[in-house]
Amino acid sequence: MATKQELIKAIADRYRIAARVEKKRILDEFIEVTGFHRKHAIRALGRTGESRVEPAPERARVYEEAVLQALRILWEAADRICGKRLKAIIPTLVDAMERHGHLNFDDGVRSRLLKASAATIDRLLKPTREAAKGKRRRSHINTPLRKSIAIRTFNDWNDPPPGFFEMDMVAHCGNSVAGSHAHSLVLTDIASGWTEAAPLLVREQSLITETIEEVRTKLPFRMLGLDVDNDSAFINETVVNYCEDQTIELTRSRAYKKNDQAWIEQKNGAVIRRLVGYGRLEGVKAVAALGKLHEVARLYVNYFQPSFKLESKTRDGAKVRKKYRLPATPYERLIADTRVTETCKDRLRQTFSMLDPIDLLNQLRTAQSDLAQHEVGRHTESSADRNQDLNRFLESLSTAWRDGEVRPTHRKPYTGPRTWRTRADPFEAVWPLLQAWLNEQPDATSKSLFQRLGVLFPDSFAPGQVRTLRRRVAEWRTAIARKLVLGCEDAAPTTIALGAKEEVTS
Repeated sequence: MATKQELIKAIADRYRIAARVEKKRILDEFIEVTGFHRKHAIRALGRTGESRVEPAPERARVYEEAVLQALRILWEAADRICGKRLKAIIPTLVDAMERHGHLNFDDGVRSRLLKASAATIDRLLKPTREAAKGKRRRSHINTPLRKSIAIRTFNDWNDPPPGFFEMDMVAHCGNSVAGSHAHSLVLTDIASGWTEAAPLLVREQSLITETIEEVRTKLPFRMLGLDVDNDSAFINETVVNYCEDQTIELTRSRAYKKNDQAWIEQKNGAVIRRLVGYGRLEGVKAVAALGKLHEVARLYVNYFQPSFKLESKTRDGAKVRKKYRLPATPYERLIADTRVTETCKDRLRQTFSMLDPIDLLNQLRTAQSDLAQHEVGRHTESSADRNQDLNRFLESLSTAWRDGEVRPTHRKPYTGPRTWRTRADPFEAVWPLLQAWLNEQPDATSKSLFQRLGVLFPDSFAPGQVRTLRRRVAEWRTAIARKLVLGCEDAAPTTIALGAKEEVTS
């Protein structure tokens, strides 16, 4: 706009003093350069530096502060509804509030309120609404760059050939997105389900293009298209220019419509979260361990992990019937696809013939163990549990189910019963006295014993400690019962452990 204004200033003086024929020639050249409409160009070049528009006189205020205050009260009383709805209810509200003595409007204020149109009500209440809502985050969705990228919904794929990918990022942030943490850049092929993932230390657009280029070199087929969400890490000039240079078709999903990227969202959970888990990863070492895991996982998942693929979906009233194809691995789908070249299929067969699924799974578990050591807040494991030779790992497969969770990235810390005391025993000093009372009256309740202690030692025990006494008496009775049932002194020891610092003397 600044360049056009400078052009107008440079030509305007020459245009105004020129003859009719010369004006026509100048005007034609100016329109060709600027693209202005002819009438607009004539007005722009014929305008002098001084504005000839007289300022409009200030209109008298019809709705003064009293009317605005009354309107605010009515707006709040109507639960902040819009101007059109408020216009309809104002007569009823005014009559009801005056009848119950809540308000007493002046005749002039009442007449102006009843005459105000819905547009006027919205105009008067606009500052009030904005102040009530607070500052709203500016939306960046409809920027010119976003508008230049075509939208592709989940229903627009129409069985594309292998090479069209959906791309997304998975954040490894644990329970908080604050601070710097690692990400996984994930791509999945629509036709075959072939999935690639790579680690990212930071969210940076040039790093994303470098990672995409690295993924392209590993693909067995050519990348033809990328479909991304509206993340600013994807919608930027760096990524757009890269796709144009590499002749990759770039499309995007609709904002806030995750179902447009149903394929990649499914892989985020079934592949990335299943292998990496939900822990927080930070730093270069964690990213390096994540990269090793993705390098092994790409072979194991794409060659030995079958998945379902939706074939059709029909709706019968409120019921949706889905029909799936037989489960197949991405490798098998590429081999069966007639659109894949024979050269590509030969490379896939050659790679597949050299892969051992058990060896890959062993490497996968080792990579998961190494990655688990870099999770923030996780306790380290011994290296003996992480490094196994192939024969030992193969033998463990028959009994691995007994150990529960086999993925090191998903193992939870031990939460078994606690066997130690967390505070001092309040009855340790009086336990001999309590034991004597129990010997005299074995059927005495814990509550009666606690009441007797309260009489002898006032203000020494809190009411909530009766539960502690109840547990200690129960364990004493258990020890005595064992001794009586087994009938020997060795059966019940003279002391039994009640915790790290607690014991009962029989």
